[in-house]
Amino acid sequence: MKNIKAIIFDAYGTLFDVNSAAEKCKDKIGDKWEPFANFWRTTQLEYTWLRSLMGRHKDFWKITEDSLDKSMKAFQIHSSMKDELLSLYKVLSPFKEVHKTLKILKEKKFKLAILSNGTPSLLNELVKSNNLENLFDDIFSIEEVGVYKPNSKVYDMPVKKYEIKKNEIAFLSANTWDVSGGGNYGYQSIWVNRNNNIFDNLDFKPNFEIKDLSGLLNRF
Repeated sequence: MKNIKAIIFDAYGTLFDVNSAAEKCKDKIGDKWEPFANFWRTTQLEYTWLRSLMGRHKDFWKITEDSLDKSMKAFQIHSSMKDELLSLYKVLSPFKEVHKTLKILKEKKFKLAILSNGTPSLLNELVKSNNLENLFDDIFSIEEVGVYKPNSKVYDMPVKKYEIKKNEIAFLSANTWDVSGGGNYGYQSIWVNRNNNIFDNLDFKPNFEIKDLSGLLNRF
C-alpha cells in the first residue's frame, strides 16, 4: 500500500475477541456459550444501527447491557451471571498477534489509532488492561460525534485530526460492514477475515484481505 500516513484499527472483533467474555464463563454457561456470545454480539450491533437510524443514541456500554439482557433471556441464562459477563466484557482479551504486530508497526513510525463504537472509558480500560497503551497515538470514539458506524461522521474524525487525505489512511476491521463503510468513505480498507467468512455486497471490495493482523507486516 502506498502513501499511507496512518493505520486505523477497529477495536471489537479486530483487536479484541468479543467472545472472550462468554468463553471465560463456559463452565457455567455450558455448550451454548458460543452461540450465546454470537447472539449477544449480533444484537449489540443491531442496536447501534437501529438507534442511529432512529436518532435515539445510547452509549455503547448501555447498548452492551441492553443486548446482554435480551441474549440471556433468549438462551435462558440466569440473571445472576449478568454482572460477571459485563465485568469480563470490560477486559476482553486481544487476539494473540495483536501486541507484536502493533509494536513492529510502531517501530516503523506509522501513526496508529483506534476508531471504535466503544466509549472512551471502555476503550481506555481495554487498552490499559492489555498493556497496549504505549502503542496508540489516539483512541477515537463515536461518542465525539454521537452516531455509530458506518456513518461518515465517524470516519471523518481521524482525517480532521491528522489533516490528511482519506486515502492516506489504512483502515482495518474484522466486520465486513465496517470495512465497506470505511472503504466507501474513502479509506484504503483492509478486511481481517479471522473466521473465513464471505464478504458482504455493499458496493465495496476491500483493498486486500488478511487472516489476522500479522498479514499487515509484508504490506508495509
